[in-house]
Amino acid sequence: MNLRLTPTTMPVAVRPGSLGGVAGRVAGGAASEGFAGALKGALASVSAAQNESAQLQREVQLENPKVSLEETMVAIQKAQIGFQATLHVRNRMVQAYTDIMNMQV
Repeated sequence: MNLRLTPTTMPVAVRPGSLGGVAGRVAGGAASEGFAGALKGALASVSAAQNESAQLQREVQLENPKVSLEETMVAIQKAQIGFQATLHVRNRMVQAYTDIMNMQV
């Protein structure tokens, strides 16, 4: 099932290249990609935080004197909070999709 919007099925206000759309008003690479780009960037950020915390955990276990336990614990908490936020966004998106699919037409 293809749920992508083509330029002909998009609302006029958000069509690429239209002057009235958000993409026309906002300059920049990630901002012009819309919701999908923002979501992709957020997921990449959460993934990077998890990778960083895993690396710091390994360094603490190997007793690297350059890595402090406090720094590691803060990185773990940041990764955990980011993951929980991502999980909540995913649950809300699934609920919204389910609500839309159950609407009477």
